[in-house]
Amino acid sequence: MRGGRRTAARWFPALLMALALLDLRTELLLLVDHFTVTSLVFTVRYHLLAVVVLSASGSLWRRYQ
Repeated sequence: MRGGRRTAARWFPALLMALALLDLRTELLLLVDHFTVTSLVFTVRYHLLAVVVLSASGSLWRRYQ
């Protein structure tokens, strides 16, 4: 039973990273098209949870592997 939970938990970091990237999709396209410091600050300010999830993704990946 415990092994099944561990296998299911491996999808958790990938799911969080995919949802964070979906949330940031428009802002990332704008940053690639025309980078400004203002657009970067806007992205971090209004999508803070997605930025935190992506910055902590390495730690999440190691934790759930």
